[in-house]
Amino acid sequence: MSTVNPDRPARPVALVTGPTSGLGTGFARKYASLGYDLVLVARDKEKLSGLAAELSTTFGTESEILAVDLASADGRQSVVDRLATGVEVLINNAGFGTSGEFWTADPALLRSQLDVNVTAVMELTRAALPSMVAAARGTIVNVASVAGLLSGRGSTYSASKAYVISFSEGLSGGLAGTGVRVQALCPGFIRTEFHQRAGIEMSSIPSAMWLSVDQVVAASMKDLESDKVVSIPGIQYKVITTAGRLVPKTLVRKMTNLVGRGRGRT
Repeated sequence: MSTVNPDRPARPVALVTGPTSGLGTGFARKYASLGYDLVLVARDKEKLSGLAAELSTTFGTESEILAVDLASADGRQSVVDRLATGVEVLINNAGFGTSGEFWTADPALLRSQLDVNVTAVMELTRAALPSMVAAARGTIVNVASVAGLLSGRGSTYSASKAYVISFSEGLSGGLAGTGVRVQALCPGFIRTEFHQRAGIEMSSIPSAMWLSVDQVVAASMKDLESDKVVSIPGIQYKVITTAGRLVPKTLVRKMTNLVGRGRGRT
C-alpha cells in the first residue's frame, strides 16, 4: 500500500521497521520532521495507516505502508524488494523479547524471535547497501540493546542483540570510505510498550534507569553525526557498560541479574 503522490517532487526516504509504537515511532517522527518520506513496516496495517496519517498531517510526509511479518521469509522478502529500489535511511528497529525461561519456551517462538531480531536485520541491511554504496551516501541504524553488551538479562534476547552489535561493528570497517554510515544503537530501559508486550515485570527497576524515546533518538542522531558506531544513550548506561568491560564477567552477570531481572526473561 502506498500514499505517495507520483507527481510530487522526490524527497529522501527512510524505511523504519516496527514504527507503530515506542522507539520506532520516535524515529519515524524524527525523520518526517527532517523532510523525509517514509516506508513504514510492521504487521498491523491499521496502526500503520494511522501513523501515516499523523505524519502527513503534522509534517507533510508521504508514507508507503508494508504490512508484513518480519518473522516470515515472505514478509522479509517484501521489504528486501522495496529496499532494492533504494532508500537513504534504514532503521532496523523491529525486535522483541519474551518472558519465561529458555528451557520452557516454545521453540517456534524462539525461532521467530531470532528471525526478527537477527535474520531481518542481516537481510534488510544487505538489501539496502548496494544502492547506498553506489550513491556514496546512506545511513543504517540497527537497534540493539545494552543487553547485547552485558550478559545476564535474558539468554536468546541478549544473544540476538550481541549479534546486532558485532555485525554492525564489523560492517562499519567494510563501509569505511563509502559514505555510508552504520550504527548499533544500544539503549537501556525505555518507557515503551516493549516489556508489557513481552510479559516481563519491570516494577522493581529504579526510575533513574529509564530513558525516554526522545532521549534515545536524540543520542542516536548525535552519534551518527560524529560517526560513532556503537551508540549508548544515557550517562548511566555509559558508566555501566564501561564498568562491565573492566570488572570480572561473573560480577557483571550477578549485577545484571539483580538490576535487570535476568530470570524470567528469554
